[in-house]
Amino acid sequence: MGKKVTALKLTQIRNATVLLEYAGVRFLLDPMLSPRGALPPCHSRVRPETRNPLCDLPCPAEALLDADGVIITHLHPGHFDQAAARLLPRDSPVFAQNQRDLEILQYYGFRQVRVLGRDTAFSGVTLTRIPGRHGNWEADLLDRLGSVSGVVFRAPDEPCLYATGDTVWCPGVEQALRDFRPHVVLANAGGNMGCQHRVNMGKEDVLALHQALPSALIVATHMEDMNHWTLSRAELRAFAREMDFRLYAPENGESLRICRDRTGLRAVVEEA
Repeated sequence: MGKKVTALKLTQIRNATVLLEYAGVRFLLDPMLSPRGALPPCHSRVRPETRNPLCDLPCPAEALLDADGVIITHLHPGHFDQAAARLLPRDSPVFAQNQRDLEILQYYGFRQVRVLGRDTAFSGVTLTRIPGRHGNWEADLLDRLGSVSGVVFRAPDEPCLYATGDTVWCPGVEQALRDFRPHVVLANAGGNMGCQHRVNMGKEDVLALHQALPSALIVATHMEDMNHWTLSRAELRAFAREMDFRLYAPENGESLRICRDRTGLRAVVEEA
């Protein structure tokens, strides 16, 4: 008997909103479901007057509401907005990064909210919260921005996946790569700028991911959909070719099916 062939499917929806089909479970990550231009600009010197999001959803919001579980890495509007709070079913299993976020989500009326821990079990999948750093700000400013997190997904016979959430390269990310050695890293990599610092990964951070774990396949998300983005998909793809590492930056509405068999990982881009 040959080794079991396994697969996961990532569908890039918009910004950090991703539909992840993993070990037979459908996860909706960081749902931002507002129409184009419905949200105010993020505080930034980049396009300071442009309202968010910059584009419409590639599918009706209703098509995303039947996920088995919803993961919200933090509560900034680009990751969980009023439209998501209104549209998501109140009985959806929702995972939050900490007690504070749990209480806010319960205030919105969600009845099945859990805090992610080291080994949170859900439908045969083990979820692990990974701390992030929302930019290289001083400690007091980071406290005001609030906590951010990533999540590691594990299941028997499945590729391990690490979704970084909004973070720059930092000790928490490096430790996660050492501890879990993920096969796939879903990196928030739009180089989004606050007033002084980037709040998620730019080219150098993505390169650091590759250098720390060259075997990982990197998938870039959170690109070109909020007013403060600075790194385009085309630029990041060109950088990956120049530096000779594997990277996918799917367009909104595209899916990436990642299979692991006896020859290793392979990826196929599909239209949604």
